[in-house]
Amino acid sequence: MPNALIHETSPYLLQHAHNPVNWYPWGEEALQKAIEEDKPILVSIGYAACHWCHVMERESFEDKDTATLMNKHFINIKIDREERPDLDHIYMDAVQAMAGSGGWPLNVFLTPQKKPFYGGTYFPPQAVMNRASWKDVLIAVADAFRSKREAIEEQANGLTRHLFQSNDFGITPATQLFSIEQIDTACENLLQQADKQWGGFGRAPKFPQSFSIQFLLRYYYFNNSSHGLNKAPSSGGGLGEAALQQALLSLDKMIDGGIYDQLGGGFARYSTDTEWLAPHFEKMLYDNALLISVLSEAYLLTRNKKYKTAIEHTIVFVERELQHPYGGFYAALDADSEGVEGKFYVWDRTEVQNILGTDAALYCAYYDITEQGNWEHTNILRVLEPLPTLAEKQGMDAAALQALIEKCNKKLLEEREKRIRPALDDKVILSWNALMNTAYSKAYTVTGNGHYKQKAVENMQFLLEAFADADGNLKHVWKNGTAKFPAFLDDHAHLIQALLQLYRITADTNYLSKAQTLCEKVIIDFSEPGGYFYYTPEQQQDVIVRKKEVYDGATPSGNAVMALNLLELGILFDNNLWRQRAQSMITGLSNVAIKYPTSFGVWLDALYQSIKGTREIVLIGDYKEALDRLLHTPLPFSIIMASAKADSNYPLLKDKISDKPLSIFLCENYACRQPVFQIEDLLKQLK
Repeated sequence: MPNALIHETSPYLLQHAHNPVNWYPWGEEALQKAIEEDKPILVSIGYAACHWCHVMERESFEDKDTATLMNKHFINIKIDREERPDLDHIYMDAVQAMAGSGGWPLNVFLTPQKKPFYGGTYFPPQAVMNRASWKDVLIAVADAFRSKREAIEEQANGLTRHLFQSNDFGITPATQLFSIEQIDTACENLLQQADKQWGGFGRAPKFPQSFSIQFLLRYYYFNNSSHGLNKAPSSGGGLGEAALQQALLSLDKMIDGGIYDQLGGGFARYSTDTEWLAPHFEKMLYDNALLISVLSEAYLLTRNKKYKTAIEHTIVFVERELQHPYGGFYAALDADSEGVEGKFYVWDRTEVQNILGTDAALYCAYYDITEQGNWEHTNILRVLEPLPTLAEKQGMDAAALQALIEKCNKKLLEEREKRIRPALDDKVILSWNALMNTAYSKAYTVTGNGHYKQKAVENMQFLLEAFADADGNLKHVWKNGTAKFPAFLDDHAHLIQALLQLYRITADTNYLSKAQTLCEKVIIDFSEPGGYFYYTPEQQQDVIVRKKEVYDGATPSGNAVMALNLLELGILFDNNLWRQRAQSMITGLSNVAIKYPTSFGVWLDALYQSIKGTREIVLIGDYKEALDRLLHTPLPFSIIMASAKADSNYPLLKDKISDKPLSIFLCENYACRQPVFQIEDLLKQLK
């Protein structure tokens, strides 16, 4: 008989609906039941694409004896972390404070008042090494709750105080001024953590770190005399070149590695090794959106077709496997198929030989396919040697080898489509879709592919309609025609950013107006006394603390993105209070961003922009061709406004009168140079 999760729409919760555990979704029924029965709450948090979540379900949550223990002693609540990231943030912080680390599945025990007192991540069914079994944990916690209640309550109160105290930053105004030399220091600190051989940052497991790569690309732009505004780089060309090399090395190694699906396109969430060979095979919408965006910036700077191909191939994957018919994008693909991680993606050499025949030898040489396998006795496709190098060794023309590889890829992809597919997490998340919307806009700027612009327009129309309730308030997640859960800070922040990017490529001021309205709503519903923003809106009452999230983790911090949004909207609408608030937010976190750049990459960009200033470029007249040319030019930290004529509703467009077919104004802080009439003349001004 199914439990209470059977009425949910989350694929992750539905996966547990037939467990013998008496699971509840987070809500009033379960929380009230804990109070009435005076039982501890067991909150178990995961997501549909999580490999170890599936493992623990099979080992423990499907076991009747284990379920009996859980049902007898606890009120059991299952949470999809992607539906309720607010709860995940709170209880992950508590577990990290207790255990020193976190992850998923996250299992945390609460008092009936929702205060955490013990927790961990994955627990095995039998004790292994120094790790207690899940049954042992259940018995020990249940016994402690009965016999040591006072100590349990003290522990819970202490952890709750910790959660509040960790939220105290930003109460005093930040007044320190920062200089370009501190950006140099941040770049040096970031490069100290860089893997100079395989790209990326730190040791395994390795995550894409899109924000760190983006910062390095922009650092190079401003410290390279042929691109940037500085005639002489502040720290010499060496650091700028090193920044570019590490950024491109990281992208190259990921594109060549197993973290990238060489056949179908798209990136997995992270690599378990330093070489980007073996990912946890789940594919998330947000990773692919963020990588498309940073690849777009890399292509603008280098014109390396490798990056353009990766952009196009990844978008093909997203549209093939993650696109909802109504215009939104699904959340993720599972890591497992047929209960085995990665089975859908890996290959046996004999299988490849049978499919490709005489072409197999070259194909296997290119993609590191061997008899013994490169991962767990099977093969993940990866590139260890550039195609031109292999072609030269084989005495072949590089173009001929490229054509052979593409022909073979098509055959293997067709064969792979016959396999049992990984499960699809088919909920549609507002913030992740907004990131994808921004990715489409950026992909359009570098490729000029009108399809990408059209997809961004259509997706934005879907988001603004599907996620809004009758009162115009946004929701966080949508499925089967229904949107639910109040939208969080990052939903609003990323949507505002997507609207600003969409304005940039379309010059449609309706997107600006919507961005302004949403920004006003964020200020009303999410503001906290220190000038930052809470993760949850004021109206939401079911969390024990309203957290302020500032780390740039797998996705950008909502606060960091809001700082950038306030900076841009403050200029677009001449709102000095918004600009000042952005500056205060950025300054308040700048020291920690400089010191720990891999955790604050978006904040570093915001600091960099606040130091360098924002270039304001205005096109008046017949702007379409000129706008397209500008979009194809690397212009970080810039605002572009384009209009057929002056418009008093927007300060940058006000009083811009010209009798020429096109007038181009370069401004900063609303002080504009004399107009020029050709893009080439603007580019000279920019240098």
